[in-house]
Amino acid sequence: MLKATAIPRRFVFSDKGQEVKLSDPAQKFSPEQVMDFYSGTYPILTTAKIEGPEIKGDALEFKFITTLGTKG
Repeated sequence: MLKATAIPRRFVFSDKGQEVKLSDPAQKFSPEQVMDFYSGTYPILTTAKIEGPEIKGDALEFKFITTLGTKG
């Protein structure tokens, strides 16, 4: 018999050259709601776009792509 399990989600973004990994605050949140949830702590996320999901290891990884601080 097959058993269905939810794949954990992981959220990642880059800040000043460092990769920041964020845990999933609630499985019921959409990726947009997760980004809004963390934007109070990381204001750079207020203008970010979402890429993904991509399966990385044992999790679904979403990337928050920020454009602040880049020219051109």
